Amino acid sequence: MVQFHEQIISELIEEPPNGSGLVILSSGLSLPKLISSLLLLHSPSQGSLLLLSPASPHLKSQILHHHSPHARISDISAELPAHQRHSLYSSGSVFFVTPRILIVDLLTSKIPASAIAGLLILTAHSLSETSTEAFIVRIFRSLNRSAYVRAFSDKPHSMVSGFAKAERIMKCLGIRKLHLWPRFHVYVSQELEEEAPEVVDIRVPMTRHMVAIQKAILEVMDACLKEMRKTNKVDVEDLTVENGLFKSFDEIVRRQLDPIWHTLGKKTKQLVSDLKTLRKLLDYLVRYDAVTYLKYLDTLRVSESHRSVWIFAESSYKIFEFAKKRVYRFVASDGSKLNAPAKTSTSKKRKGKGAADDNENEKVGSSTNVSIVLDEVLEEAPKWKVLREVLEEIEEERQKQALSREELVESDEDGSGIVLVACKDERSCIQLEECITNGPRKVMQEEWENYLLNKVQLRDLQTRYKRKPKQPKGFGILDGVIPVAPAQNAEPSSINKQEHEALVAAASEIKNRLKKDDVGVDPQPADSSQGGGRAKRNVTNKKETPANRKSHENKDNKSNKKAALDGSSLENEGKTDEVDPVAVGGFSEAKGPGASKDKVDPQRHVKAAEATGSGSASKPIPPVHFYALESGQPILDILMPSVIIVYHPDMTFVREIEVQKAENPSKKLKVYFLFYDDSTEVQKFEASIRRENGAFESLIRQKSMMMIPVDQDGHCLGLNSSVEEQGTSSQNSVTRKAGGRRDVEKEMQVIVDMREFMSSLPNVLHQKGMRIIPVTLEVGDYILSPLICVERKSIQDLFMSFTSGRLYHQVEMMVRYYRIPVLLIEFSQDKSFSFQSAGDIGDDVTPNNIISKLSLLVLHFPRLRIIWSRSLHATAEIFASLKANQDEPDEAKAMRVGVPSEEGIIDDDVRAENYNTSAVEFLRRLPGVTDSNYRAIMDGCKSLAELALLPVERLAELMGGQKAARTLREFLDAKYPTLL
Repeated sequence: MVQFHEQIISELIEEPPNGSGLVILSSGLSLPKLISSLLLLHSPSQGSLLLLSPASPHLKSQILHHHSPHARISDISAELPAHQRHSLYSSGSVFFVTPRILIVDLLTSKIPASAIAGLLILTAHSLSETSTEAFIVRIFRSLNRSAYVRAFSDKPHSMVSGFAKAERIMKCLGIRKLHLWPRFHVYVSQELEEEAPEVVDIRVPMTRHMVAIQKAILEVMDACLKEMRKTNKVDVEDLTVENGLFKSFDEIVRRQLDPIWHTLGKKTKQLVSDLKTLRKLLDYLVRYDAVTYLKYLDTLRVSESHRSVWIFAESSYKIFEFAKKRVYRFVASDGSKLNAPAKTSTSKKRKGKGAADDNENEKVGSSTNVSIVLDEVLEEAPKWKVLREVLEEIEEERQKQALSREELVESDEDGSGIVLVACKDERSCIQLEECITNGPRKVMQEEWENYLLNKVQLRDLQTRYKRKPKQPKGFGILDGVIPVAPAQNAEPSSINKQEHEALVAAASEIKNRLKKDDVGVDPQPADSSQGGGRAKRNVTNKKETPANRKSHENKDNKSNKKAALDGSSLENEGKTDEVDPVAVGGFSEAKGPGASKDKVDPQRHVKAAEATGSGSASKPIPPVHFYALESGQPILDILMPSVIIVYHPDMTFVREIEVQKAENPSKKLKVYFLFYDDSTEVQKFEASIRRENGAFESLIRQKSMMMIPVDQDGHCLGLNSSVEEQGTSSQNSVTRKAGGRRDVEKEMQVIVDMREFMSSLPNVLHQKGMRIIPVTLEVGDYILSPLICVERKSIQDLFMSFTSGRLYHQVEMMVRYYRIPVLLIEFSQDKSFSFQSAGDIGDDVTPNNIISKLSLLVLHFPRLRIIWSRSLHATAEIFASLKANQDEPDEAKAMRVGVPSEEGIIDDDVRAENYNTSAVEFLRRLPGVTDSNYRAIMDGCKSLAELALLPVERLAELMGGQKAARTLREFLDAKYPTLL
């Protein structure tokens, strides 16, 4: 345990009156270790300690990993029955509990509040006044004033994203003290820099094409930002290229534009999306190889070519051109320029060469022969070579040390034989492992062949459903021959067409070759390309293919992952939540005792690397373990590496390395940083440090001016104190009404479905003074009175409910059981109060339009009422007005509605108890039967069979007229037409 963690804990515990506080740490300063250390100080005599489960599973798993294995932390969830939860709350242990089940237990008094020592909130930066956590603290404080509430956050930038956010969070949690621990804190910096690890900063120069692509992307991004500034809708200070490198830039822009989103034009909306795409392009340029990058650009060209703004910017064509030049180029066999099409020739054939074709070109007629040769470039990432050199250098140093002193065995036992390579994501880990094992040239060749084979698959998919003409065009492409159109049809785009056909021809040649080589093997593109080599040396590759495939048989798992992470799916890789937290190279998720098993796995990498080598380089390399930063595993504590190579620099991981070294000062640690020189990678890393420091400086200023209201006992009053005092003073000021006596107000009750506690509306209703009764409802979400039932839908949920058909069933049930069924459509307060922009609403009624669907729903259920709410607080006001002059709802009755009893009869369903519901629906659709007479018919006869036998006179009595009776009688007596 580091000393500054001890200092944080001692400050927190000694804080009067009960040890509550908000702790904000720098990112990477081991928040899970701090919390696990705090849990060790808890004793059962104090009472139970509840940790609100964080949304991120990584934080929870790391706390469990660092926590003592003797003191197990259990989970309290909805699966446990109420009596079992009650006994756990009273046991005095430490528990993870979900916010939804905790608030329900607090409202239903199933939790002994006096037996709870305190609450720990692990992600304070995600809180707001309307969040469930604030609701829990407010109820909990009212039941137990002596318990403590401690909140933690390691995202300082998120704590300054709104106006006085830290102060508002402290008020809604009832916390008085703010503890700030930035990286530049005296205690932190002294301890981390006292035994700092040895650092080697390696600046890798980017290739000429990479520099050109980066420059072009930055130019396009700057142009998009200038266009955005012209709209005068966004704060100009935030619109900088440096801010555009971070994900939070999208949130900043959307936060400003969301309230007026429906008034924006299509161009402005597209600019927001384009800036996100350009940021991904910058990130992927330094993260992925040249072929994968080109593949991603191809998907963008198809998906965004018509609507995007950035593609039509002045420098955008350079991005595509230089990305192609990194992978392949076209040269003419006679040395002429390809962009100058020959005008004299009338009939030519050009041979699309897949670099393996060295046959002579064929001449057609008397024209001169010109052919296109596809020349592979396959530019390797500059970091690959540097990584290999660093690993070889590490092994050389170790061998020298082993010769100088015979203590190699002891050092291996200490775990110093492991080298950790940290990458951004799993795909990079897989690819780097293959580079070290098989050599970078082979990896690029595999990616290139996958790219070409995908081209063939796409072409086959496009032509499969087309009508075949009598004389098929493109005859002979599969054999590598490309017929050229006559000269009068030649346009500037014809060269691009010829290049595309040359690519398809090269791909088809590879496909045909692999079919010949792999007889009896399933010819899937991802697998069959494993053993492919460069097309210019296809003779040697035919010999190498079976051997290579054998060497890859033990890596089926890995190749399947690689095939799944195709370039076309890269758009989702920017989101860390969507990537599976499975580390690459045999490292499984370790929790506690499983750590010893993981230390054996890295040896496998060494054997593979030493056996195959990388072509000419035959120097040995040390044991290597690859780690994906997105997986969020406590890898440093599990492996205890002696050398760490930070392949993709990340500020959080750098701090974790510093803390690890401070905890183990006697252990030697060497860290290599691989940066692309003069790249956005460096700029982003430095900007993230500046941004965090700026956030802490802002928090320090806020802390000096912060005003937290407290009562006489020193307890924080919270957010609603000023509102309540204002209400009492305004009542007492009216002294002419019975001497200023305050009217006794009736407490309003609202029955709320359990599932609704995922939203913030119950919290806001409770703030308004309503009593919340949580039960499981079969019909509706909120019961306001015995007559009024409300089904609440957010905008996203409304669209999904219409698509699935669930909303129709929900409204049908409400109409059946309640006199006033209400559909509440609730908008977000910080977003536009509009379904669609005015330009998106068409003139015609279409079944896919949301307005058309709502219209049909209202026509089908005339009694349905629709309420449009601007925000949560507006909804609370609407509920209060709807409940005026209404009786309070009955909890027991609301729970029984729609629930079948043991006899199969649905409780409180009048029609179901006395009548056959389907028969009633059938009766109401018969000619002559109306809403005014169908009940009299039901009282006059017991079944439809009896109705069919009634005479006209009796029908006239029941239906209230001869005309209606004759209409029904004629319908019943009409002969059914036969088909004979």
